[in-house]
Amino acid sequence: MKAQTTFPVFDKEGHRGCRGLMPENTIPAMKKAIDLGVTTLEMDVLISKDKQVVVSHDAYMNPLFSLTPAGDTFTKGEGAGYYIYKMDYDQVRKFDVGSKKHPYFPRQQKMKVYKPLLGELIDSAEQYTQQKNTPPVWYNIETKSVEGHDGEWQPAPEEFVDLLMAVLQQKKITDRVVIQSFDKRTLQVLHKKYPDIKTSFLVGDDRLGGLDGAIAALGFTPFVYSPNYKLVNAQLVQSCKEKGIKLIPWTPDTADEIAQLKALGVDGIITDYPDLF
Repeated sequence: MKAQTTFPVFDKEGHRGCRGLMPENTIPAMKKAIDLGVTTLEMDVLISKDKQVVVSHDAYMNPLFSLTPAGDTFTKGEGAGYYIYKMDYDQVRKFDVGSKKHPYFPRQQKMKVYKPLLGELIDSAEQYTQQKNTPPVWYNIETKSVEGHDGEWQPAPEEFVDLLMAVLQQKKITDRVVIQSFDKRTLQVLHKKYPDIKTSFLVGDDRLGGLDGAIAALGFTPFVYSPNYKLVNAQLVQSCKEKGIKLIPWTPDTADEIAQLKALGVDGIITDYPDLF
């Protein structure tokens, strides 16, 4: 049996691969992140109509950076008709999510590219690290699940988690995976059914009452606490250390912000620009 892979001492994570430099959540973005020396590939997953695990942040095709299979632009209203959970994967794959200029990421390289299946992305990343003779990467995978939208944007939490876990078990990488979510329900399913899988609780603000409130809401102590980087201060760093929780904030995108967080003593950072590491 393969030895348990050790979690990185300082975890350098490329957000959606490296969204600042390459089309997000695509295989080229993951390869570029590996070239830049990340220890973990961060990504999002959704479920298609035919129950495939698709790497995508948005529940529907985002008109900001997507083109139709015919190569046309479309409006936000039209995009709402392109929900991934309402389309089979072969339809999802036909959309171009890399040729259109992204208004928020001027450095992003343009190319015709599609939303991959998680299994395909894992195969590509594993092969790429072997070719480059670099250490195997970790995977930080977010379940894009939103309470109140089961059956519309995603399946119910248990089905979502079971479909995701089937891929991870088939690819034999469960010892290098963290599953993260803003939706505590998917993390609770993981904790109950797959207790060996590391979990990360994402928070964007303090509405749960900080770290203690987040743990109370979750009902167990996660492996990682992952807040918006603006919520990080010395007290939070100390509290996480006392509880034995890794603190990995998202998404500082300047060298100064990254340096400040490292100086505070965080355990890792998720950034759109892993070249800043």
